Amino acid sequence: MQIKLFTKTRWRLASWYALVLALILGLCGLVVYQVMIRAYLVSIDLELESVTGTLHSVIEPNLKQPGQIEPVFELVLPNLCFTDGCYNQQAYSHAQLAHNRHGIFSAVYKDKRYYVRFVDTSLKVIAVAGANVNELPSTIRTDVWQTLRDAQGNRYSQKSLELHTQDNRTWGYIQVGRSLKELDNRLLALKLTLAFGLPTSIFLVGASSWWLAGLAMRPIDRSYKQMQQFTSDASHELRTPLAAINATVETVLDLEYLSEKEARDTLISIRRQNLRLSSLVQDLLLLSRFDQKTQVTDRQQICLNDLISDVMEEFSALASNADLELSSSLEYSQPVYVLADEDQILRLISNLIANAIKYTPSYGYVNVTLKRSNGDAVIEVKDTGIGIPLTEQVRIFDRFYRVDSNRSRSSGGSGLGLAIAKAIVEAHKGSIKVHSSPNKGSNFIVQLPICSTHEQLH
Repeated sequence: MQIKLFTKTRWRLASWYALVLALILGLCGLVVYQVMIRAYLVSIDLELESVTGTLHSVIEPNLKQPGQIEPVFELVLPNLCFTDGCYNQQAYSHAQLAHNRHGIFSAVYKDKRYYVRFVDTSLKVIAVAGANVNELPSTIRTDVWQTLRDAQGNRYSQKSLELHTQDNRTWGYIQVGRSLKELDNRLLALKLTLAFGLPTSIFLVGASSWWLAGLAMRPIDRSYKQMQQFTSDASHELRTPLAAINATVETVLDLEYLSEKEARDTLISIRRQNLRLSSLVQDLLLLSRFDQKTQVTDRQQICLNDLISDVMEEFSALASNADLELSSSLEYSQPVYVLADEDQILRLISNLIANAIKYTPSYGYVNVTLKRSNGDAVIEVKDTGIGIPLTEQVRIFDRFYRVDSNRSRSSGGSGLGLAIAKAIVEAHKGSIKVHSSPNKGSNFIVQLPICSTHEQLH
């Protein structure tokens, strides 16, 4: 596509398509990101709530005095530290946490990076267990749910529950936290995937959009080129008779004296060119009406046998003058009827026979056949003419297209006959095709739906 307007339009289509898909992909990525965060957090919270509730249920029934450590603490948490000195110890390794004394909580903070803190009513830490607890903030809060960061910036989700003694006095608080490092690492990987994946996807979408826009605009480009070619051909065809008329008039104007015979010859020449011009304009108007589906058709039952016989009589003299044999092979045993516009079908058959005669050398023959096939009327116009190369057969129904343009122009053809024939056939829901070989002749085959003799037009 070399036209700037088409290139600009293609860029716009590709850009809008890429932009829309980029927004869709971006929203999908954001939704996936939020859903994953939510799913992980819900899972962690449920797990944390389960662990905290279990510890709370095991420890609270054994508490006697507020802030006093009971034996159950060390039984449940074998790695528990009871003094402030624990804050100066190094973080426990996994190997250290796998102690030979096992409690209810051992397996949990060994693999999941949990920690436990016991806080009295004055918000002072009494005992701790777990990894990296000495790096958590020193300020203690008793919110039920909290998110904390240690000195290295690692995040923890923490739940706090109030503990009561056996006589229902407030003992203090149990705080259980879980490391969010695994979640943060996964979210970081997802962010990196989105950060690199989305631009890559958008680039691929943009490239695909450019390619798809090109595919989408090919029919438009082809149609535009056909319109350009049609305009050029129509201008040429109209210019030829106009130029002839103008030349004739100019010649007469240059003469000082014009005899009656010369005047008559001049008028005859002008009329001939005017008729050619008028015929061309009428053909173009007919094709335009077929394109816009505004061509009025007077459909009725017509007998193709009789119609073809009439056309054969009309062309017999023309074929004889061209030293050609014009024959027909019609199905007379049972008349073939179609629901159609008689004038248009007459024009269709006439165009095909006229073309066959025009392109068949002397001493050749043109044969017209009518038969039935699978509920269709089949009309074949076969000749022994110059034939049509296979590469040209797909274009012979284009307007103003000629296989042999020089010979067509010299014989007065405009290149619209087959285009009109195809338009008429398609308007009657039929089909037309050609079988041809160079120097062996051509066979045009028309198929039209047959109607029964009692069928009426609705």
